[in-house]
Amino acid sequence: MRTLKIEPLTKEAFAPFGDVIETDGSDHFMINNGSTMRFHRLATVETAEPDDKAIISIFRAEALEMPLTVRMLERHPLGSQAFIGLLGNPFLIVVAPLGDVPVSGLVRAFVTNGRQGINYHRGVWHHPVLTIEKRDDFLVVDRSGTGNNCDEHFFKEDELLILAPHQ
Repeated sequence: MRTLKIEPLTKEAFAPFGDVIETDGSDHFMINNGSTMRFHRLATVETAEPDDKAIISIFRAEALEMPLTVRMLERHPLGSQAFIGLLGNPFLIVVAPLGDVPVSGLVRAFVTNGRQGINYHRGVWHHPVLTIEKRDDFLVVDRSGTGNNCDEHFFKEDELLILAPHQ
């Protein structure tokens, strides 16, 4: 099994998979009579159908035991999905490029700096939320509408990956 190298999350490295939601290096302008900086349009909510709605939820995630054997990835073909940590903790991201199925050899892992969120583009393969802390809360912006919006792919035994953030 290949152990994933965990990369720091940057806009450039994550661009094939989605958007990094952060203020560092992002354009802004002043609003509210000059008392507030607006970091505008850091990500775009993608939906497939005109009747789809963008929704906001909170996910409370429990940490998985590490090292983790990555056995599956999922994707949302009908909409994007954004995760913004609410408690300021770094979290892990495991992704694979767009395609009919994820290719094990192209899977990448990232870690946020605790002040970054991410927005998976529509159809990007990713692991379900991976908190580093025992428990963490995430603001999630995604799509609500008709149709199946979650595909899962389970890797064959010789395609399994290891995520070992503490090594």
